[in-house]
Amino acid sequence: MKFIVVVVLFAAITYLLVRAWERGVFRGSTSRVLKRRPKPNQGRPQRPLGPDDDPEFLRDLNRKRKRREPPDGPR
Repeated sequence: MKFIVVVVLFAAITYLLVRAWERGVFRGSTSRVLKRRPKPNQGRPQRPLGPDDDPEFLRDLNRKRKRREPPDGPR
């Protein structure tokens, strides 16, 4: 039973140390710890849009399709 308690405590301490290391606690400057991470651009996509996702492309495609249709409508 003592062995399980020791293993769980060791895992918890290791987890906390790794979390602290990732946040920069051990880098010497406390100002880094207080800074928040920059948020990614929420208004702009992170990856390029494919042509089927681009609203401008779809608008242009719709205009071209309407020009090609005969006056009596699509078949």
